[in-house]
Amino acid sequence: MSDFRREFIEFAVAQNVLLFGEFITKAGRTSPYFFNAGLFSDGASVGELARCYAQATLASKVEFDVLFGPAYKGIVLAAATAVKLAEAGHNVPFAFNRKEAKDHGEGGVLVGAPLKGRVLIIDDVISAGTSVRESVNLIRAQGAEPAGVLIALDRMERGTGALSAVQEVEQQFGIPVIPIATLNDLVGYLENGEDMADKLARVRDYRAQYGIA
Repeated sequence: MSDFRREFIEFAVAQNVLLFGEFITKAGRTSPYFFNAGLFSDGASVGELARCYAQATLASKVEFDVLFGPAYKGIVLAAATAVKLAEAGHNVPFAFNRKEAKDHGEGGVLVGAPLKGRVLIIDDVISAGTSVRESVNLIRAQGAEPAGVLIALDRMERGTGALSAVQEVEQQFGIPVIPIATLNDLVGYLENGEDMADKLARVRDYRAQYGIA
């Protein structure tokens, strides 16, 4: 596991953003873990999250011209990650959208840099792919093209068919999805942790039942 992936999981656990227990997913499954990026809710934690996003972006080698954060969670993620990328020597413009179009002032639904060239979408997770679909449509309506999607955690879990939501997005739009960490990274973290045997067994069982091939 790359250092930033391990550090991200350790940090998410320390912040109680990644929890272990019994949780019901949107699909009605009983999951042994729960991840909620919205719980990164202060300056220090968002800064650390953004650092991990920036490292995942650079490690992916995906080329892009603009960073786009879909409202609402993506707004903070795009701004904070752009700061961390700039600190790493990669100053890139960013933009985000409004949920409702503004009918005065500059108007429109976009705030920030123009969407031009290759646009990297940043969000917390991909559940059903709805947010990605809306972002792709908005980007293409501006004459730009999506370069990929950056997310915090890939659960690597099947949807209604054989593919995960991440795989469906990659297949439908022909773009890469770049996670900071995946379920496999989480398993690796548990394998190397102390007193994690019970958690590891339950996560492995869940992956065997619902994980992608």
